Amino acid sequence: MSAQPVTLWHRLEYVFMRVLFAVGFRLSYRRRLGLVGWLNAQVLCPLAGLRPKMRRNLRHAFPEMPETEMRRLLRAVPDSMARTMMEIFSGEEFRAIAAAAEIKGAEGMAALDAAHRDGRAVILVSGHFGNYDVPRAVFLGRGFRMGGLYRPMDNPLFNETYVAAIKAIGEPLFPRSRRGMAEMVRFLRSGGMIGLLIDQRHKQGAPLDFFGREALTPLSAAEMAIKYDALLVPVYGVRHADGVHFDLVVETPIPHGSAEEMTQALNDSLEAQIRKHPEQWLWMHDRWGLRHAEKRAEKKARKPRVKRSRKKGGG
Repeated sequence: MSAQPVTLWHRLEYVFMRVLFAVGFRLSYRRRLGLVGWLNAQVLCPLAGLRPKMRRNLRHAFPEMPETEMRRLLRAVPDSMARTMMEIFSGEEFRAIAAAAEIKGAEGMAALDAAHRDGRAVILVSGHFGNYDVPRAVFLGRGFRMGGLYRPMDNPLFNETYVAAIKAIGEPLFPRSRRGMAEMVRFLRSGGMIGLLIDQRHKQGAPLDFFGREALTPLSAAEMAIKYDALLVPVYGVRHADGVHFDLVVETPIPHGSAEEMTQALNDSLEAQIRKHPEQWLWMHDRWGLRHAEKRAEKKARKPRVKRSRKKGGG
């Protein structure tokens, strides 16, 4: 696989992140999170043109949302997103905060303890919600054999720093690649526990319901759970109102059935969490393919209509 080319934007982004870290890590943990949250919400997201994307998705999911709540979320969502990224780079400070998370879901937690004791494979499923590394930090601290699948960053200059940061929270980690997937499957089959995020649009995904709308959703988590007799458990690191601390929500395992039924249950679980805390989900994603649909409509509208003349037939 060839290396991704480095663009001018990659270089500018890398320099900005380095400067931000140099300033941020001179501050206390709480002030550091507040700084990056404010910068992302008030400066970076508006400059990057992300607010219209968030507004489109929010209006799609919540057609009756008052404008005052819409404006609140347009600030709160990027704030939470930036806090999550800075937490991941904060190493031991973040691990200490995550370890103090209150675990909610006694039945789900009992199922995980039993699986760990019996050496049974477990697939933990979450979304880009709250801080999705809180479950990994907590379960590694409890001695579970916990691994994670990650997507390398688009910026090749910053990817090495990112991988080092998530490895500092715990290993093993598996890159989203052919080799990484093979290693992850071997780990799962040995009785390990892995964490997956399934809330991004997947072109080959199944058209399942999410907020009452069709959303292409990958079936891979459910298919692996069926194939390897693994528990399939929704988990969430839910951020407190103070922006710093968390609850760890561990839901009961999804009963095995068809991959479509199990994945729909995962969608329903995530939707319920988002409805409780809409500011904690990453509304920038094109979850329902709205941007693609708009582009197709624009392309169709621009395409000139060619009138075909009818030829009159001769004798």
